Amino acid sequence: MSKRISAADVASHNKADNLWIIVDQDVYDLTKFQDEHPGGKKILQRVAGKDASKQFWKYHNEGILKKYQKQLQVGSLDSKAAPAAPAPKKEVVKPSPKPTAVAKPTEKPKEEAEALEPYGDLIPYADPSWYQSYHSPYFNETHAALRAEVRQWVEEEIMPNVTEWDEAKKVPDSIYKQMGERGYLAGLLGVHYPKHLTDKRVASVPPEKWDLFHEMLLTDELSRAGSGGLVWNLIGGFGIGAPPLVKFGKKELVKRIMPDILNGNKRICLAITEPDAGSDVANLTCEAKLSEDGKHYIVNGEKKWITNGVWADYFTTAVRTGGPGMNGVSLLLIERSAGGVSTRKMDCQGVWSSGTTYITFEDVKVPVENLIGKENQGFKVIMTNFNHERIGIIIQCLRFSRVCYEESMKYAHKRKTFGKRLIDHPVIRLKLAHMARQIEASYNWLENLIYQCERMSEFEAMMKLGGAIASLKAQSTVTFEFCAREASQIFGGLSYSRGGQGAKVERLYRDVRAYAIPGGSEEIMLDLSIRQALRVHKVLGMKL
Repeated sequence: MSKRISAADVASHNKADNLWIIVDQDVYDLTKFQDEHPGGKKILQRVAGKDASKQFWKYHNEGILKKYQKQLQVGSLDSKAAPAAPAPKKEVVKPSPKPTAVAKPTEKPKEEAEALEPYGDLIPYADPSWYQSYHSPYFNETHAALRAEVRQWVEEEIMPNVTEWDEAKKVPDSIYKQMGERGYLAGLLGVHYPKHLTDKRVASVPPEKWDLFHEMLLTDELSRAGSGGLVWNLIGGFGIGAPPLVKFGKKELVKRIMPDILNGNKRICLAITEPDAGSDVANLTCEAKLSEDGKHYIVNGEKKWITNGVWADYFTTAVRTGGPGMNGVSLLLIERSAGGVSTRKMDCQGVWSSGTTYITFEDVKVPVENLIGKENQGFKVIMTNFNHERIGIIIQCLRFSRVCYEESMKYAHKRKTFGKRLIDHPVIRLKLAHMARQIEASYNWLENLIYQCERMSEFEAMMKLGGAIASLKAQSTVTFEFCAREASQIFGGLSYSRGGQGAKVERLYRDVRAYAIPGGSEEIMLDLSIRQALRVHKVLGMKL
């Protein structure tokens, strides 16, 4: 429990060389901090020994408080209520992992699982409904435990520093290393937890209980930081570059490469997009020719907009090994150490800290053992990987939409215009309502698709869900763009300048196009969704 301090004691610390203030009944010693304060010393000296809560929240968001709280807080007012003891946990009947047979009339119905305990700030729609004691068939205590573990890490280690990292266009390597040490990287492959490839474990979830909802939750909680660059830095290249290797790479190659990647010691990315081939993957031109002795592929060509490429040790690369079209494409694991690989960072509109890269391959020698899947059949591998990539984009977009909504809701409760709070203006409530309805509709579709991925075989999921996932990818990016714009309108000028209260909204607005275009543009996704749905349902016996 923090030290209890009287208001009179705080008032006695009211000099430039002995400066305390109060923010939300917590007491901070800012004597040595004055030189670091962006607004200058005078602003702090005006509130020395006083309650500065109103002034603080006028200019800052909670991320600033979290960033400096540990080093500057000296206690709390003696009038501040002690934190309530946590409520005892309810016993939860976990849902069966397998579908049960229909109960006979004489059988007693099974006891239903209780809703999980409320979690978070309980702002309506700012978190998924199961966080707020609504019933869900998808989540149990292991998901709640992971949620608490990841949220604590993100709020303590990441959120206070995101703006600084974004401006520096780089997340510290130590944070990526923690992703490996905490077992998070191993849980983001779209497969069961690969115990055979790493000794790292997620503290709150046994490997045998890890499922796709844990993976979804991990990405969702990371995205609460409100930075596409942060999320792409930590899981962007890995989340799309590693799964093809794990699923289709030769066992010896996987065993040699993956442990260091999963432990956070090495990095991998996916290199498909080229200057002249984006969504049209079948027409890529990066070439791989077999050497005369048949032991190596010699790779020449360029790749563009490659996430994490500037830091990557390994590149899961689409190359042309055969004739034109999709039947001439193969997938190779290219190792930077082979030589002939040059990378340069690209400056883009958004996701600044993601390491977007232009890559040139010049006579790179790649052992034939590094072929992923079969020669000239790489297009199939790439297509199976798209579902996983797009679901990741969907999860991030919808959480970013919630961040825009949550920030707007909080701001609307403290900002006053024309004599009343923003939340008391019907036009502002209408904006929030439109944001919430789109978020909730899209998120519930996401939960359903994750559940289908859990139950279907990979082949069935690729056939039946590819169109739906493509459609939801477009829906989620449109939702994100809408929420970012409406949040910007609510924040006004604060969302136009970098940093401060509108920092998350301003940053996310810049990130919108990075989600609407990569992974398949909205137009291509929507067209694909209908074409694929018609093709699949014709096979299923569709009657028109």
